[in-house]
Amino acid sequence: MAQSVSEPSYVLLKSEPPFELRDYGALTVAETTIEGDFDVAGSLGFRRVAGYIFGKNQNAKGESEKIAMTAPVTMEAQNQQWRMHFVMPQGMALGSLPKPVDASVQLRELPAQRMAAVRFSGLTTAASIANNTQRLKDWLTAQNIAF
Repeated sequence: MAQSVSEPSYVLLKSEPPFELRDYGALTVAETTIEGDFDVAGSLGFRRVAGYIFGKNQNAKGESEKIAMTAPVTMEAQNQQWRMHFVMPQGMALGSLPKPVDASVQLRELPAQRMAAVRFSGLTTAASIANNTQRLKDWLTAQNIAF
């Protein structure tokens, strides 16, 4: 049986598969920043943040704590660096999360925001990300939606 992964709730504003426009409330994330190309950043970033949720952390009692895997896992480019986020499960606030043992993993809250999404399958490579990002931008332009 397939294991389900929880996702944060959102308000669906527009859906034209595979594209969606969504409003999310504030989200708490565990994140890390990596320099390098997409493949290096994706692999190293995933290992760092996955380590945090799989127990490389310390709660108020000094114990490690496992945190449920959630979706989405996101990456964004920023000033020649990549930032990878894991969204924390609903109900886990910044103050209640265990502290990362790895200093390269940080916790923070993202404000409520509107996001556009495109679903696609296959390998997640720099080329597929670029292609699907352009498809999403083209859809937003056709919908007269500015970001």
